[in-house]
Amino acid sequence: MTENTEVTASTAAAPDHPDRSPAGEHDLVEAAGHPVGSGDVKPGYDPRLANEDLAPLREQKWSAYNIFAFWMSDVHSVGGYVTAGSLFALGIASWQVLLALVVGIVIVQVFTNLVARPSQSTGVPYPVINRAVFGVKGANIPAIIRGLIAVAWYGVQTFLAAESLNIVFLKFIPAAAALVEPTFLGLSALGWISYAVLWFAQAALFWNGMETIRRFIDWAGPAVYVVMIVLAVYLVSEAGWSNISLSLVQGEPLTGWASVGVFCTAVAIVVSYFSGPMLNFGDFARYGRSFKAVKRGNLLGLPVNFLFFSILTVITASATVPVFGELVTDPIHTVERIDTPFAILLGGLTFVTATVGINIVANFISPAFDFSNVAPQKVSWRMGGMIAAVGSVLLLPWNWYDDADAIHYTLGVLGALIGPLFGILIAGYYVAARQRVLVDDMFTMSPEGAYWYTNGYNRNGVLAVVLAGVPTVLLGVVPKLIADLGYFDISWIGNFTWFIGCALGFAAFWWLERLSPQVPSFDGGTAGVADGATA
Repeated sequence: MTENTEVTASTAAAPDHPDRSPAGEHDLVEAAGHPVGSGDVKPGYDPRLANEDLAPLREQKWSAYNIFAFWMSDVHSVGGYVTAGSLFALGIASWQVLLALVVGIVIVQVFTNLVARPSQSTGVPYPVINRAVFGVKGANIPAIIRGLIAVAWYGVQTFLAAESLNIVFLKFIPAAAALVEPTFLGLSALGWISYAVLWFAQAALFWNGMETIRRFIDWAGPAVYVVMIVLAVYLVSEAGWSNISLSLVQGEPLTGWASVGVFCTAVAIVVSYFSGPMLNFGDFARYGRSFKAVKRGNLLGLPVNFLFFSILTVITASATVPVFGELVTDPIHTVERIDTPFAILLGGLTFVTATVGINIVANFISPAFDFSNVAPQKVSWRMGGMIAAVGSVLLLPWNWYDDADAIHYTLGVLGALIGPLFGILIAGYYVAARQRVLVDDMFTMSPEGAYWYTNGYNRNGVLAVVLAGVPTVLLGVVPKLIADLGYFDISWIGNFTWFIGCALGFAAFWWLERLSPQVPSFDGGTAGVADGATA
């Protein structure tokens, strides 16, 4: 046991504080009409670690419905539509796909609840709770990795939403067709206009703070459902119910052992699709009024919502075969093929809304907290989000989105680290810390602080990232490289890197903490400790 495990609250905790922080620069911003974070920055908090966006919340007000709406925004997108439809075309029977959906989404629900508890019980976002595991400085490692992933996908999702907006422009403004041919940096002039419109719209929504975002996702998820149901009813009425099938497989479905591997792949695809928002779900769970409310929202938003959305998706996609003469799995193209002004306007704007919803919750808020965590006094939550927004443009996502190799060898490397980071956080919080966190010590640079470890880094956390991350990245990249060179093909293992990485991260951190314990657990209870087990 290291000396850090003997620290008590009295050695490093910040002084007691009344209901809110003393007046300062953030109050001037708030008075000017721009809301700031709702965290309680105590006088003893180190400015290198704290601002009003990262500090523990004064109030936790989100209900189960707000969490449910968060997941609706995450699921109801072009990517979610295409992913759900693709599962029904993998070559296995429809009942096997539905079972794979159930198994995959229940796994997501269980792990989401696990990552929710530490942030809900302490009121801090994902990068801050990592300070208890990685150290007050070491927490920047998982924060930066998750932030970079979000920046890349923020650009992709904005580009997909821009594609929907292009259709609306072309239908209602005929002169816009002249802007399709001129291109700059690989994107048409019309594409740039649509991208810019959505870029500024998302930035404006984000700039108004989490309460405005909450109200947006509360409305956006149900609104997309209404249009999806209308679209499905219209296409089914045109196709006839007898022509609708829950299977999108061409030819006979796989049977026996041949279907087992595909079934497991389907489960892995579901988990991988949600792996990003699942990792940083603490950014939202911290607002939950209780852990019970968060769990109820996860139940409604994941198994119930995702299964209904998936069935609605496959019914809609199946109806495109008799209506259009071919299978159309992209909802944007489905709306475009209907070719009536009202349908294109309603459908186009709906899928714009859906994509903005997932972009805000999955790819904007995460880097906002993650980058702010690196330098809280220089990078506010807003600035962190704007860094991500600007970075997404500089990456020119439209040039590599359709390049499978580019995605695999760039985002694939970063994405393979999500599993290890998840496993390390779970091992650190539930096994090493036993769900007990000395909240104020996550905001002190004092060498006597519980989470100072060695110069601000928990060597076990850093080493676990290497031990789990390197083999996971290699498993995600090398098999495809071997197959591309014409040798044997075991690239299917890339579908399971989240599971492999999570298991390796958990095992590596648990083993290292057994050999040389670093994380304090505050057995017996300590003043200022948030105990998730009894919350």
